[in-house]
Amino acid sequence: MNKENNTTNQEWAILILRIIVGIVFAVHGGQKLFLMGFDGVAGFFGSLGIPLPMIAAIVVTLLELVGGLALILGIGTRYVAAMLVVDMLVAIATVHLANGFFASDGGYELVLLLAAGALYFVLAGPGSLSLDTRLGLAKSAA
Repeated sequence: MNKENNTTNQEWAILILRIIVGIVFAVHGGQKLFLMGFDGVAGFFGSLGIPLPMIAAIVVTLLELVGGLALILGIGTRYVAAMLVVDMLVAIATVHLANGFFASDGGYELVLLLAAGALYFVLAGPGSLSLDTRLGLAKSAA
C-alpha cells in the first residue's frame, strides 16, 4: 500500500470507530430518556448517593444522547468526548467497579471500553471525515 491508501484507510477507520462509539452513547442516552425517563434515572442516581440526582439525570441523559449524535457527525468532537470520558469514569466508580470486570455481571468492561474510545477522540480528534474538519473547527489527526 502506498501512503495515500494508508491515510485513506486510517481516516475510514477513525470514522467507523467514531460512528460506532457515537451510536452506543446515543442509544444509552435514548434508553435513559425514552424508557427510564428523567425521573427513573434520577431515582437510580439518588439510590447511588449522587448529589442533585435530577440535575445529574438530565445532564447525563442529554450528554449521552446528544453527545453520541455529535460523535456520529463529528461535531464538537474533542469537547463532547471529554465530557463522555468523565461520564464513564463516574459510572465506573459509582456503579460498575464493585461488580468486577465482566459486563455480563454488571462490571466495568463495556464502560471502560467506551471511556477509552471517547478518550481516543479527545487525544486524536475527529479525523478528516467529520463536520469539525469540514467546517474548519479541527485539524485531522492524520
